[in-house]
Amino acid sequence: MIRVTDGVRVRSARPADALRREAHVVGQAVRAVWRGPGRERDLVVQSLKAAAAALLAWYVASDWMGDPMALMAPWVALVLVQATVYSSLMQAAQQFTAICVGALLASGAQWLTGDTLGALALCAPVLMLLSNWHRFGDQGIYGATTAVFTLATGTVTASAVGHRVGQAALGAVIGIAVNALVLPPIHLRDVRENLAALAGETGDVLHSLACDLRDTDWDPQSAADWSSASSRLERRLEALRSARGWSRESLRFTSGPLRALHRVPPTAPPVEEDERWSRITGHVGALTRTLTVAADGDRSPTPPDGPALRSYARLLELIGDACHAENRRLLGADEDTRPDREAEARMRKLHEELQSELGEHAAHDAGRTALLGTLLLQADNLWNEALPDAAR
Repeated sequence: MIRVTDGVRVRSARPADALRREAHVVGQAVRAVWRGPGRERDLVVQSLKAAAAALLAWYVASDWMGDPMALMAPWVALVLVQATVYSSLMQAAQQFTAICVGALLASGAQWLTGDTLGALALCAPVLMLLSNWHRFGDQGIYGATTAVFTLATGTVTASAVGHRVGQAALGAVIGIAVNALVLPPIHLRDVRENLAALAGETGDVLHSLACDLRDTDWDPQSAADWSSASSRLERRLEALRSARGWSRESLRFTSGPLRALHRVPPTAPPVEEDERWSRITGHVGALTRTLTVAADGDRSPTPPDGPALRSYARLLELIGDACHAENRRLLGADEDTRPDREAEARMRKLHEELQSELGEHAAHDAGRTALLGTLLLQADNLWNEALPDAAR
């Protein structure tokens, strides 16, 4: 009986824990908005711009033009304040076309059937099929919803259809204008932040691997942790690639003075940096796969002895330090983040020690030699990419 009660208590606590976690995430986002420019503040700006575009469209359509059913204009203006000006223009064209198709098909169906329910039954299936056409992107659904609104008002005359299309055009113009002229969304900062995060997380992974290598008693959980760490880096790399795509798109149709008004960084890090950190992520993945095989006693020989692994762990730590230094540099640190001569000298000394260990293993155990040689090759690859200017 106590067990059942405890189980109910645990289950009842889970929603509370989830709420606390969500509240913590929201609190972090609010603090990030308050601290300064960043993705969270950009999200707030875009949300407020969308609301302002809807209010402006409603005012123009309802109060200025005297439309008692000013619905289409604010609706279209709201959804067209997109993440980039280019996407606003593309989606405006797709949405406007879908709205025209929906209004025309609804009117034609009403004329043929003379009944609202019959007209809806006639045009809705066709419009839902058209909504999946790739030319409409994700705006195809607006054709069906426009048909519903058109039939719900009970007026399907040529003037009524033209009125709704005109309202949609008005909303599109206002939404695009607000997005392009009021703090246009520029995503250069996202590239730098994602690149810095990738460098920092790579350093964290290398430090974690170094800590585990000092403990030669590996188990399946260690291998699972290594694979999970490598997967996290791959996801971060995908986020960087996505941010790079948004960065390129956000520079289209945005003028220089408007970019200066938004106070975004003048340039993003060069794309060659993405490629370099992509190679580093690949080398870390290869390293974790090698260690995962080495942790499985049924698949590989005994790992190298303690001194060799300790030297290797120290080498990974120094490379991880270089990754952390790169993280600080990308985030705008004033300090000299390049490894000093002493650190480079230690790395060269550790490399020489490992080569010596490799020669000693070769005389006694071919399996250990192959494993240590593979690990040393992967460390060389990481070293060459993480410290491209280091004297070797």
